Amino acid sequence: MSADHKSRQPGPEIKLAGKIGKRHEVAVVGVWKGDNGPIVADSAGTFDEATRELLAGQLHTAGATGKAEELTRIPAPSSVRATSVLAVGLGAAPSGKDDSPTAEQLRRAAGVAARSLIGVSSAATTLGALDLGAAAEGFFLGAYAFTEFKSEKSRPGPDAAPLAALDMVVGKPKSAKAQRTLDRSLAIARAVATARDFVNTPPSHLYPAEFAERARQLGADAGLSVEILDDAALAAGGYGGIVGVGQGSSRPPCLVRLTHRGPGGKKGGANKTVALVGKGITFDTGGISIKPAANMENMTSDMAGAAAVIATVALAAQLDLPLTVIATVPMAENMPSATAQRPGDVITHYGGTTVEVLNTDAEGRLILADALVRASEDAPDYIIDTATLTGAQMVALGNRTPGVMGTDEFRDRVASLSQQVGENAWAMPLPAELRKDLDSKIADLANVTNHRWGGMLSAGLFLKEFVPDGTAWAHIDVAGPAYNTSGPWGYTGKGGTGVPVRTLFAVLEDIAENG
Repeated sequence: MSADHKSRQPGPEIKLAGKIGKRHEVAVVGVWKGDNGPIVADSAGTFDEATRELLAGQLHTAGATGKAEELTRIPAPSSVRATSVLAVGLGAAPSGKDDSPTAEQLRRAAGVAARSLIGVSSAATTLGALDLGAAAEGFFLGAYAFTEFKSEKSRPGPDAAPLAALDMVVGKPKSAKAQRTLDRSLAIARAVATARDFVNTPPSHLYPAEFAERARQLGADAGLSVEILDDAALAAGGYGGIVGVGQGSSRPPCLVRLTHRGPGGKKGGANKTVALVGKGITFDTGGISIKPAANMENMTSDMAGAAAVIATVALAAQLDLPLTVIATVPMAENMPSATAQRPGDVITHYGGTTVEVLNTDAEGRLILADALVRASEDAPDYIIDTATLTGAQMVALGNRTPGVMGTDEFRDRVASLSQQVGENAWAMPLPAELRKDLDSKIADLANVTNHRWGGMLSAGLFLKEFVPDGTAWAHIDVAGPAYNTSGPWGYTGKGGTGVPVRTLFAVLEDIAENG
């Protein structure tokens, strides 16, 4: 790891607690939107009825309504031992006794609250009594900050630092089940933060060799086996896609392989094997088919798929999932130079397929193709690849909704699980009629079509050519969702979002449980 790399602060310390105390600067409570004003949500019974009514009245006077993600802060009444109370809206009041906010509603509410607690050293919240895991994830990710490249003159001081410590007030704080839930959720949140850190690190400091070294260190810390192929090994091995994309840069490409071999599956049976593949373009100029200058700085995020895959396989090892998970991560920098590949070049991929490169800015699919063939040699039961692959993803689905393509059953399973964890991927087709548009006159395939229609789907069809028939496969395009270029929202700040770490991990857990 480079000598000047400094580890980011790991985020707020989050623990279980049974009550709110004087040490807490802020008590964070959820409030429903009622017909006659806000209603304090208190599933853990932290407050007596009189205190709940007093809080509701004071919040109403301060203008609180309880609408989703609305924030209202008031001095704490004497019956609440914290210094102040921060109310975060949960939306419409439940109509039935068992109604509660969805996990994603609560995650966003917690994230909004966390983002507002700047300069707070210690807080407590009752939101965990509604959904401990979702609230913990929301607070941790909402408090995320990336300040590694700020000097002392601009780095936030104590009065502007993110939330430092949070107590989750629940009914049974010494419950082993509650502690397991909290530990799992914080492990997931930290993995998302790891992916965010990778994405937010500028390309001057995260080039292929450095990215590989950081992945190696993370893998070693998690107990993964690690293999790194440098540019000479890639050339000797016939990885024409990775070599071709990387040959225009002075910083050569590489391929990283990280393997988690978990304990035996159910009843001692053999584990399922899952291959994860992530696009690791540490910066994308477009190559000879160069991109416009406007917003090109956002291409620092073009390795977000790789970041998510690396963070996820390390998380699988940390939580010891009963699976074999093998991440295959191609890394390259796509630059224009005298040695760069040209539009019209033909490359030979790992495995022998030839591709005519019509557009050097469609480079992600070229490195993924090599990696998919290599990953397939491990005979996985499932393959999932993810990439910031196409601008067409944003045209079709916007900046927050990943597109999922692949074999129908597994594609739908991945999309459903993604929606359950709040990353909200959407299943997309691979129309057969688009496949012929990838034919080349001089090679097996062209890397792009000669029209603009269905660009995300055509990219998926290209990748499909490198996946063995009969293998359950899903491709997740996160071109927009992996990097937030607009204002903060929910538990998501500007920059790297960590999408789709939670989707990938949810799929791994589901495979571990259900095969």
